[in-house]
Amino acid sequence: MTVVPFSLECRSTECKARCATLTTLHGPVQTPVFMPVGTRASVKAMTPENLAEIGAQIILGNTYHLYLRPGHELIRSFGGLHRFMHWQQPILTDSGGFQIFSLRELAKISEEGAAFRSHIDGTRLFLSPENAIQIQEALGSDIMMALDTCIPYPATRDQAVQATDLTARWARRCRAAQTDTGQLLFGIVQGGMYADLRLEAIEELQAIGFDGYALGGLSVGEPKELMIEMLAATTDHLPVHQARYLMGVGTPEDLVEGVYHGIDMFDCVMPTRNARNGMLFTSQGRLVIKNACFQDDQRPLDESCGCYTCRHFSRAYLRHLFQSREILSYQLNSIHNLYYYCSLMAGMRDAIKEDRFMTFRRNFYDQRIDPLAHTNE
Repeated sequence: MTVVPFSLECRSTECKARCATLTTLHGPVQTPVFMPVGTRASVKAMTPENLAEIGAQIILGNTYHLYLRPGHELIRSFGGLHRFMHWQQPILTDSGGFQIFSLRELAKISEEGAAFRSHIDGTRLFLSPENAIQIQEALGSDIMMALDTCIPYPATRDQAVQATDLTARWARRCRAAQTDTGQLLFGIVQGGMYADLRLEAIEELQAIGFDGYALGGLSVGEPKELMIEMLAATTDHLPVHQARYLMGVGTPEDLVEGVYHGIDMFDCVMPTRNARNGMLFTSQGRLVIKNACFQDDQRPLDESCGCYTCRHFSRAYLRHLFQSREILSYQLNSIHNLYYYCSLMAGMRDAIKEDRFMTFRRNFYDQRIDPLAHTNE
């Protein structure tokens, strides 16, 4: 019997928010879900046990970086990423398209693929759609991403057309290169900030046929209002009974609005990157732990938070660790931020199941003071 990878279980009667189960080789994922980013087979400052304890269901690794170091053949020799990094729950691997985009001064894009120099040692390398699939199959991720060409902002319509068409041709080659490993393969919708191009891209990708569909090329410098406009214009045109993934997004507000518009999956480096920079997410907004007002503050970061950090440590201690550049600061801050993100998603799942998502959304904003009110800026 064929297993349907995405089972839609309930939908809000008030908006497009929905809950589903995504079935993978390493277990089910309850959506909507946030995926902590473990680019190089490690979520920064977090052990696999930390990740399990904060409620992470699935994490993300990156094809480009793992291809460069330590190499996919080495990881294959360990039986894949799961055994290599001691994480037995699902993993999604990005194809490397965004990294080639972000390091585009080192890359040359052609019909065949991307020729680039390693940012580590300058070695000449080449990544084609076929290579991207072969590498991800060696990594053994549960969800692979098709290789795409990300479009910068701003971009002319002609630039967007050319890149979107190339992404579609590469997507077809990725699907053809896939072998029978049981791994899922998602296509990526590009189109820049042109809604009609994105709708055409969705049609092309559906004609090829993928296990899920991602919205790429958003949160690349465009105004937030434009990102939401593109999201609203395209999500309804994605297949109802397949996963919808908004790549590289974002803030807690972005997650709430993404779920409101019918998105199932998210990833972003923000919770861990901000943690290392001393910015913490709380139910009332952002808190910058270095500020002098926390020097003798005995309260936890967030009195409504149940994470390990908030159960055991004061703001004063966390400020001390950060000011002293103690390694423990990065771990405790990361535990808190990722717990906050995973708990936010769990709260949204419960609200959708109980058909009270709009009340949840309203309360989310009502609880928040000025996002930077905890700073001295």
